[in-house]
Amino acid sequence: MAGQKTDFINEYCSHTHTCGQLRAADVDAEVVLNGWVWHNRDHGGLIFLDVRDRAGYTQCVIDPDCVSADDFSQAEHLGREWVVEVRGTVRARMADAINPNMETGEIEVVASALTVLNASVTPPFSIEDGIETDEITRMKWRYLDIRRPEMMENLMLRHTVAQAMRSSLNSRGFLEIETPILTKSTPEGARDYIVPSRPNPGKFYALPQSPQLLKQMLMVAGLERYYQIARCFRDEDLRADRQPEFTQVDIEMSFVEQDDVMALMEDAMAEVFAAVGAKHTFPLPRMEYSESMNRFGNDRPDTRFGMELVDLTDVVKDCGFKVFSAVAQSGGTVKAINARGAGDWSRGEVEKLADIAAENGAKGMAWIAFTSDGQEKSPIIKFFSDEEFAALKTAVDAAPGDLILFAADTYEVASAVLSALRLHMADALDVKRAGHALLWVVNFPMFKYDEAEKRYAAEHHPFTRMPDEDVDRIESAPLECGSYSYDLIMDGFEIGGGTIRIHEPDLQRRVLQRIGLTDEQIDEKFGYLMEALSLGAPPHGGIALGLDRLVMLLARKDSIRDVIAFPKTSSGSCPMTGAPDAISVKQLKEVNLHGL
Repeated sequence: MAGQKTDFINEYCSHTHTCGQLRAADVDAEVVLNGWVWHNRDHGGLIFLDVRDRAGYTQCVIDPDCVSADDFSQAEHLGREWVVEVRGTVRARMADAINPNMETGEIEVVASALTVLNASVTPPFSIEDGIETDEITRMKWRYLDIRRPEMMENLMLRHTVAQAMRSSLNSRGFLEIETPILTKSTPEGARDYIVPSRPNPGKFYALPQSPQLLKQMLMVAGLERYYQIARCFRDEDLRADRQPEFTQVDIEMSFVEQDDVMALMEDAMAEVFAAVGAKHTFPLPRMEYSESMNRFGNDRPDTRFGMELVDLTDVVKDCGFKVFSAVAQSGGTVKAINARGAGDWSRGEVEKLADIAAENGAKGMAWIAFTSDGQEKSPIIKFFSDEEFAALKTAVDAAPGDLILFAADTYEVASAVLSALRLHMADALDVKRAGHALLWVVNFPMFKYDEAEKRYAAEHHPFTRMPDEDVDRIESAPLECGSYSYDLIMDGFEIGGGTIRIHEPDLQRRVLQRIGLTDEQIDEKFGYLMEALSLGAPPHGGIALGLDRLVMLLARKDSIRDVIAFPKTSSGSCPMTGAPDAISVKQLKEVNLHGL
């Protein structure tokens, strides 16, 4: 995958070319290169320097017959990462010296002058690809880490993706409009980062979790097509694909239906993929939310491999294994996955998988191993009749070498357990996942029941419109309400999510009441939205695309930290700057927090 490899125009700087620019056509040209010393080698009186910048690297030859004695002496003492300027002439390499692994491998620059612009102490790690340095060390010296070609490539790829997205939207009549960073706290599903207001003692701003309500205001304002590459903030537990501050491509449109927004997004994604040299077929397939949950156990399916969930509830409802039959007869769900290739794992290896099941809510984990030599191993086989066991084998398509993993619980817990085990086993068995797989997951339920809070909550967000025929179910049967909602999935990650919005104030109030807000709370938190909806709000909808995740997947990285210039650790800290840090008593007093 390539980012933007074209060289910038060599103006407003002291060099004539970048270190990745020169080719055989430039032989005999007089050039000036600026960059960092990547490698230097003394070959019996000739010194060879590989000088690197963001565009690549060029081999430079320091010949004592071509440079001054002072310049040659400097070349003998250059260290890695010293900053230099090389003036010289481009010449073709001898045929046996051409380096096919370098874009500049057909030429070299014979120096006529060498200037040291700055020295460097020994770096804390090698400025190379594929280093084994721990991530915290890399983040502490992030500016050095970014010098590594693979990190530089990631950030150039990010630039290319962002500019392709901007170009696509600009060409379709969208306006790029900024929304405030200091705003009002609203319930978005995660904790807000809050900022005290000095002129307003005891009052706080919240950093936006997304510009959701503000972009709806822009639709009420009549702008009709808006986008923004927006910074968003959520105070939540972090992981490889989540940071406390992140970037999303935020899009909103008026007078649209669900298919309009999805078609726009597919056109934009096609142009992004073309810009970075990735291939995919558009339009994208669509999968119902219910199908995704049934087959994959989650709403962000990685469809590049099988190992899909199989519902065994009817098969085991009368079996002698009470864990299964009791769940099946009480309205629960019994499901399984077939991990082909793990049938010969040791019992100890298999039972370690119970930890993954427990982390996802399971009380235990049953399994059956079908070894490659034709044996059937499991402590639960004895509880099945021959007919029941045969039906089970047929249902999971068991064969020698297979390992069947079960989950028996509520539908939600069984799905979550097997979803996690499916992904874990795919990694453990090194299941191939070639290329990229994009699809839409559509038609999410409007509401879900939050057991911890003992109340209903919105599945996407409470500003989502539902089909007209479901409106009468808001109070009487909320879990039966559908919604106009759509998530864009790529390689098992949600990279974008959107909905058609509610544009009538009465319906919006009913939905907010259904998730437990009183009229007073609605007016306090969403008064400006309710007022706007009553002043001629058009039908509207949109989507937000996670830029960090998209670039991570295009770069084939495992963490969004690899595609963010200055990311935070899993604890939300920055090893380079030391943030977050204590502040002075004076600063606390200025914002009226000194007594806390």
